[in-house]
Amino acid sequence: MSRTFEDLVTEAESVSVEGWDFSWLRGRADEQRPSWGYQRAMGERMARATAALDIQTGGGEVLAGVPTLPPLVAATESWPPNVVKATRLLHPLGVVVVADEDEPPLPFADEAFDLVVSRHPVTVWWDEIARVLRPGGTYFSQQVGPASVFELVEYFLGPQPQEVRRARHPDEARRAAEAAGLQVVDLRSESLRTEFHDIGAVVYFLRKVIWMVPGFTVDQYRDRLRELHERIVAEGPFVAHTTRFLIEARKPA
Repeated sequence: MSRTFEDLVTEAESVSVEGWDFSWLRGRADEQRPSWGYQRAMGERMARATAALDIQTGGGEVLAGVPTLPPLVAATESWPPNVVKATRLLHPLGVVVVADEDEPPLPFADEAFDLVVSRHPVTVWWDEIARVLRPGGTYFSQQVGPASVFELVEYFLGPQPQEVRRARHPDEARRAAEAAGLQVVDLRSESLRTEFHDIGAVVYFLRKVIWMVPGFTVDQYRDRLRELHERIVAEGPFVAHTTRFLIEARKPA
């Protein structure tokens, strides 16, 4: 039997959203993956590095999946519940987790790392990345692109202005990297189909990815959530499009 709106919403409100693990959505939401395979590609670079830094590691899930880590690895994270989770996950692997406010300066010396990585950073401080990279070192990152999942965002917030829709554009990332003295050696972007199969998946997603609909609560958006629930039941999954881009930049030797 189909589950009720209240049942789905209550369940999604009660589940933990700590860390950056989206396994709760398995079977309830589907998202195409970028063709470049970020974790695999990051692992290849980690295997060749001697000292690496993972910025905004979340709960450490992506870094923990790397088969071969360098002799020295550090990770930063700002959200206290994620700091705890990342510490428990990464310390047994020899990774030092540093609680950091995600604002300059990074708590490391100049030229401390030959590899800096970051998956879906909220902010990118390019001058700091350039500072902590050794000459010849690499920054490798998968980032959220412009207007990502905006079909869902605009369902709740209404049409967004062009400057908001264009934020986080890969061309801006290239300009910022080059302004910091880095050479962009790879820049790719893709639009990926995303489907939400029930309203619980929508609630969980918006609770976890808090910048999509700032201040989201079920109580505030209950009427819109109910309308969307009825739409999904009648028409099938709610379809949106995630945007991602890959950027690799090197510090001149």
